[in-house]
Amino acid sequence: MASIKQIGNKKACVIGGTGFVASMLIKQLLEKGYAVNTTVRDPDSPKKISHLVTLQSLGELNLFRADLTVEEDFDAPIAGCELVFQLATPVNFASQDPENDMIKPAIKGVSNVLKACARAKEVKRVILTSSAAAVTINELKGTGHVMDETNWSDGYPASKVLAEKAAWKFAEENDIDLITVIPALTIGPSLTPDIPSSVGLAMSVITGNDFLINALKGMQFLSGSLSITHVEDICRAHIFLAEKESASGRYICCAHNTSVPELAKFLNKRYPQYKVPTEFDDCPSKAKLIISSEKLIKEGFSFKHGIAETFDQTVEYFKTKGALKN
Repeated sequence: MASIKQIGNKKACVIGGTGFVASMLIKQLLEKGYAVNTTVRDPDSPKKISHLVTLQSLGELNLFRADLTVEEDFDAPIAGCELVFQLATPVNFASQDPENDMIKPAIKGVSNVLKACARAKEVKRVILTSSAAAVTINELKGTGHVMDETNWSDGYPASKVLAEKAAWKFAEENDIDLITVIPALTIGPSLTPDIPSSVGLAMSVITGNDFLINALKGMQFLSGSLSITHVEDICRAHIFLAEKESASGRYICCAHNTSVPELAKFLNKRYPQYKVPTEFDDCPSKAKLIISSEKLIKEGFSFKHGIAETFDQTVEYFKTKGALKN
């Protein structure tokens, strides 16, 4: 039986609950008094869901098995929920066949979730997590560009662009109140058993992982900047936009724009003990562009975590994970 406290509670569904951002979002929703349904691919794997089981001490959290490619899997978890957060996305960067491994499943996954939302009568709003990769990847010359919600990437990585565009098309045709959140590179402490790849990527200049440092440079070359946000701010923005009546459309969520060399200099000075390299001859020292969160801020949102605090917390998190020496 639901306790008195839970009656009249708002209920939210988080699709793809095991991930870095999703699990932190579930924690914040529970702390705000929401009852939460979440979907996981493999609820029978203790390792994959242990961090979610821990969160059940915070409030009502129900786990449902669901596969993005199976449309009817989403009816049960979405039933009775006013808000649906769609964070699940197929990721397989090593794929030889991105069209079939990532693009088609991403579009199918989004449309399966939205179809279930269209069938469910209680859903008031759907919040889809897109990616800055859907905005910034363009052939821009020079520096000083400002990218906002009107920009779309041309081409790579197509799965994010096509999945978000498919969501907008379906939402318009089926009268669904859709918001898309476009986060920058997300870092900060994670609830997940493993260190999330985005956090490993951002920390690579401190850990000295050359493979990831090259990936970070590649990210700057592709997208024109290195843009970073604390996971807690990303999740706060999701809930803020879900609850804000006047919100509509796409919202970029980016707290800090920099470049690999600028970031390395900052980290070298802040954490001298890690001897962070500062010479990056093969990487532009200045970002070509900034990704602007002006629309989100104008809506009334404010970021809690600056770049220094974000990295301080991430460094501490790496120490507790044994991924960094003191």
